[in-house]
Amino acid sequence: MEAHNGKCISRYILHHKLRRAVVLLRKCVNSAMKTLAKWSVGDYHRMIEAGILRDRRVELLAGEVCQMSPETPIHYNTTKRGTKYLEELLAGKADVRFNGPITLSDSEPEPDIAIVRLPESAYNDRHPEPQDIFWIVEVAQTSLKKDLELKAAIYASAEIQEYWVLNLSAKQMIVFRYRQNGEYATKQKIEAGTVISRCAELITQYFY
Repeated sequence: MEAHNGKCISRYILHHKLRRAVVLLRKCVNSAMKTLAKWSVGDYHRMIEAGILRDRRVELLAGEVCQMSPETPIHYNTTKRGTKYLEELLAGKADVRFNGPITLSDSEPEPDIAIVRLPESAYNDRHPEPQDIFWIVEVAQTSLKKDLELKAAIYASAEIQEYWVLNLSAKQMIVFRYRQNGEYATKQKIEAGTVISRCAELITQYFY
């Protein structure tokens, strides 16, 4: 009986150790995958060309292929109206892009609005790159945290001079600017009514 009990205890200990080893191995594998599974822009383009990402709303952010937030009706309409307003305001001065990709060093996000240099034909064979971009606008509702944190860090690192986040819930525009050491040095909240005056400042800064 004692020998039988001893075998049972030994099996239990062995089983317990094996379970712990499996859990530890899984953690190591997951950690390694998180560390290694970073995609370059070239990798991302090849996935697109191969049809791997067909019918999926994704974007490349800091080397990771990320699902894009669902687009609500108010988000779409606000972005569309903002694009139309900026197109009229900047006619002949800049190309205003609507939900189009931009190519950065390790990211290819699809900002809601990107104001880029003319001519439009320059982007027939490539997406706009940092040197082409005047400023970027993201319209945020369900994506607010990502837009304020991850995308702000990506755009600052890419040397995008100015970045706006329109917070639909608070009816505020958050303006990031003045890059220092790879980050935006200022983050200013402005009310919806003063957005037009900021547009006027930027037009004067860039185009006159």
